[in-house]
Amino acid sequence: MQLIQVELTDKTGEIDGELLQATAAALNVQVTRDLTQFWNVQASVSYLPNPKKIPAGVWPVFLVKELPPGEGGFHMDKHNQPYAEVIGSSASEEWTIDASHETIEMLVDPYGNRLQNSTSIEIKNGKIQDGTGEFAYLVEACDPCEADNYAYAIPGIAVSDFLTPHFYDPVKTPGTRYSFTGAINAPRQILPGGYISWVNQLIDQVQQLLWVDPKSPPTIRDLGPVPPGMSLRVWVDNEMRKSTGKTTVRNPKKRHLNAALMKHNKAKRASLESIAKARAKLY
Repeated sequence: MQLIQVELTDKTGEIDGELLQATAAALNVQVTRDLTQFWNVQASVSYLPNPKKIPAGVWPVFLVKELPPGEGGFHMDKHNQPYAEVIGSSASEEWTIDASHETIEMLVDPYGNRLQNSTSIEIKNGKIQDGTGEFAYLVEACDPCEADNYAYAIPGIAVSDFLTPHFYDPVKTPGTRYSFTGAINAPRQILPGGYISWVNQLIDQVQQLLWVDPKSPPTIRDLGPVPPGMSLRVWVDNEMRKSTGKTTVRNPKKRHLNAALMKHNKAKRASLESIAKARAKLY
C-alpha cells in the first residue's frame, strides 16, 4: 500500500510556528499509532512551512482565516485529489482538534463517498435508538464524537476522537471499542455535539441525525438527493454549514470548549520545552 503524505500548513500567517510543528508531530503519532490499529491506512503527517509550495503527491491541510460561504472543510482539487481547510486562529487552540478531525476523515475516506451499511437509527421519545431498517452510512470517522469534550491529548496537543469500524456492528459486544477513546460505547451511538449522515435507500435521499446543540434534543432532517458528480461528503459538509452554521470547521463562539484539556496541554508543552532545553545542554 502506498504511503499517503499529509502536510499541515498555515495560510493565516498568525499561528505560532512551534505550535504548528508540534501539532503536525502529534497528528503523525495519531495517524501512525492510533488510527492504524483500526483502519487500513498508511500515512504520515508533517509540517509544511510554505503554503505556496505544495510538493507532488502531498494532500495538504490548510489553516485559513475563513471559508467561503457554503463551504465545509473537505475539498477536492481540479484533479479530484483531496485536501482540507480548517479555520485557524492564534486566539484559540481548538483548531488542532479540527485539523485532526479533517486529517482522519480524509484518510479513512479520501474521496468522500465511502458508505457502510448498518442497522437504521431513529428518534423515539427524544432518544436515539436502532430502527428496523437499513441505512448506508457515510463514513465520516469523527462526526458522531466530534464535540471538543471527547478530544484526547497527544503530549501537549488536543486531537479528535474517532470511530472504529465496529461502530457499524449489528450489536454491542463486550470488550469492543467503538471509538478510540471509548467515549462511544455502542454501535451507532451519537454523542451530544455530534451528528451522522446516511443514504436512505428506500427513498434515495440523504438524511442526517443532528445533535449539534447538546442543550437541545437530537433531530432528523432530510437533505434530498446529492447533485450529480458531487462527493457525498463535500455536499453534506456544505449543507451543514449553510443550514446550521455547523460543520467540522466550527465557529469558536458557538462551540463548547474543553478548557481543562487546553489548560493541561499548555502546561504539558511548557514542561516539554523545559526538558528540550535541558537536553540541548548535553550536546
